[in-house]
Amino acid sequence: MVIVLKKDISSEEKAGIKRMLAARSFKLNEIRGEESTIIAAVGKLAMDIREVEVMQGVAKVIPISKPYKMASREFKPDNTIVEVPNGRGQIVRVGGRRLVSIAGPCAVESRQQMMDAAQAVSKSGAVMLRGGAYKPRTSPYSFQGLGEEGLKYLKEAGEKFGLPVVTEIVASEFIPVMKDYVDVYQVGARNMQNFELLKRLGALGKPVILKRGLSATIEEWLMSAEYLLSSGTNDVILCERGIRTYEKATRNTLDLSAIPVLREMTHLPIIVDPSHALGVRDKIPPMALAAVAAGADGIIVEVHCHPEEAKSDAAQALYPEQFDKIMRDIESLAPVIGKQVAHIMTENAQSPLTSGIRIESGRIKVERPASRPKCVFCGEKGAYAESAVEKFFCSSADAEHVHSFDEIFQSVVDGKARFGMVPIENSTAGSVYNNYDNLARFEDVSIVGAITLRIEHSLLAPKGATLETIRTVYSHPQALAQSSDFLKAHKWNQIDTVSTASGAKLVAEKGSVENAAVANARNADIYDLEIISQGIENDPNNYTRFVVIEANHVGSGTRSDDIISGKANMATFMFSTKNEAGALYDALGIFKKHGLSLNRLESRPIAGKPWQYWFYGDAAISEEIEEPEKYVSDVMEKLKTVAADVRLLGVYRENK
Repeated sequence: MVIVLKKDISSEEKAGIKRMLAARSFKLNEIRGEESTIIAAVGKLAMDIREVEVMQGVAKVIPISKPYKMASREFKPDNTIVEVPNGRGQIVRVGGRRLVSIAGPCAVESRQQMMDAAQAVSKSGAVMLRGGAYKPRTSPYSFQGLGEEGLKYLKEAGEKFGLPVVTEIVASEFIPVMKDYVDVYQVGARNMQNFELLKRLGALGKPVILKRGLSATIEEWLMSAEYLLSSGTNDVILCERGIRTYEKATRNTLDLSAIPVLREMTHLPIIVDPSHALGVRDKIPPMALAAVAAGADGIIVEVHCHPEEAKSDAAQALYPEQFDKIMRDIESLAPVIGKQVAHIMTENAQSPLTSGIRIESGRIKVERPASRPKCVFCGEKGAYAESAVEKFFCSSADAEHVHSFDEIFQSVVDGKARFGMVPIENSTAGSVYNNYDNLARFEDVSIVGAITLRIEHSLLAPKGATLETIRTVYSHPQALAQSSDFLKAHKWNQIDTVSTASGAKLVAEKGSVENAAVANARNADIYDLEIISQGIENDPNNYTRFVVIEANHVGSGTRSDDIISGKANMATFMFSTKNEAGALYDALGIFKKHGLSLNRLESRPIAGKPWQYWFYGDAAISEEIEEPEKYVSDVMEKLKTVAADVRLLGVYRENK
């Protein structure tokens, strides 16, 4: 039932309602809104709703109409994100805008087989390792698995390559022996309605992948998920693996239509198993991509280094090369549908600072200089972004260049760098839209700081060059636009480069007095060029605002929660509005009511949803607010009641 509370309910009355429901073994989920607060309550026993309606502080009670309660969107409107820690201090998240891949052989056959398979799939981009230690087979004479010995091999391989372990549980009596080896339990199609197993498994509180039964309807599938949820676990992942039809060309019929149907019915994440659905190796890759395009949160596939020697499901086991091709194709598809591919941090990924960053005499300092963090930026050495890194970290971090904005985000997510320096807007050229889109795609990064840098352009050229010898100028398009008045006066050819520093480097390599670059003056020393003219930008009030990003999918033991000491003074929100009159007005009213001044509001189209938009808002936090993070959290809860989707990109201190 959904219990709508009165606006003037006292804390004692609310506590009394919760005590009464808890005494009846109801599971509760409180959702606070702008106009009202509700309590979603689910219990195993039927209850006369009038007993709740007459309680002090209750406005009304609405029964949850679905037979599945806790799995329904009525109980939990927001999507569930299932978190699975690995051995490298990282949290693998399933759901949201991430795409995950789970891969490995059908059955654990030997230690070497698992080591080889784990190495292959981790190299290609898998984030979890699958393998069966106990195999339920149609024939009693088929290979039945290695049992506990197989679990040991599976766990060892997973730990070596940073992959959480996924394996099927075939009977509840195996729980005691499996619990120390398994990170995610898998319930196979044959056991989808083994309710006693589901109840015992749910009580463990661990993540569970629940496969759809061979002939199960979507509602029956969700009812099985309800057994898990009502028994204690909150982390259930639904897996479509094909259903039995009259068609014999494939092993089963993959029901991809279930994905968009489930999106409206449940908050649980959804993955797809094309291996068991198709049963034919060469037909699996296109259906894996189709599943991702249809909206799945990931795939689970069988991969064997030597499929011809596999002891089970040899015909559907992919070669490592095939899996690698699937992952490269998914990487290409992800930006098109507005998602990011989840990766496991590499073994040599930088360990985040445990003491974070502090402010000393008004300047930001990085502690523990012996373990310097790496901050990546886009462009060559000498780029303005490199100057931003040096200014923000006061030369206490190592700046390293990458070749694109996307690569900044991916490097931070993969753990190749601790931080990323990302330009977000320029005072004269406007927003860097690519990075707004990246903030939407990469849910596993947060904004942890910001800095504004004055942009002063200079004309650089090889020694001996003059304004008269120059014929062609190279630079980033924004720098050319910002210096258009100066450049037009000379009528030179203009050629775009990836960054201003890239232009300076190219001019130095060409070594011709006919070429020049518009760039930061510091590039003159770096690339042995001369400053022909300085301060050539149209507007001297030319500033670029950079944000500093950091991965948020690492455990509390490896990530500093207080990145910058001192109170936060900025928060960045991302939200979409409902399709109704005044929806944006209502959302902006939340900021007004809570005294948050929006310094910037930007809109971007949502990938895959024509005529729907994300709104990005930078809100200034008053110094009078004692606990900025808690205050912003309360604003988020209010915003959720009027917006269609909401995400907090960061609460941080901006260094002016």
